Amino acid sequence: MLYAILCYHDEDFVGSWSKEQDEAVMKKLAVVQDKLTQQRRLGPVARLLPTTAAATLRKEDPPLVLDGPYAETKEQLLGFYIVDCKNLDDALDVARELAAANPGGAYEVRPVGVFRPGGNLT
Repeated sequence: MLYAILCYHDEDFVGSWSKEQDEAVMKKLAVVQDKLTQQRRLGPVARLLPTTAAATLRKEDPPLVLDGPYAETKEQLLGFYIVDCKNLDDALDVARELAAANPGGAYEVRPVGVFRPGGNLT
């Protein structure tokens, strides 16, 4: 079963890291990613750009486009992993490994129902 592991953190805090701090966290995360890749369990991984680059489409009549995210939150969605796991407990174990590599924040773990397999992005 595929699980999405959604990575939430305070965007301003993460954005304040020096290049060296960011690279150190990415290096720790790469250890977990490499293990999952070798096990052929790792799907797409994405690091989202800052919310200042986002837009929100409000479903009104007519639809309204707003700059940035429209949710009032202390933590923002910064990225996600798609991981093949036996069950929720297995997915939580992966999230624990990622959490050990990345200080702070939260990981939301959700099963993925494939609506439509993706094509090749070029």
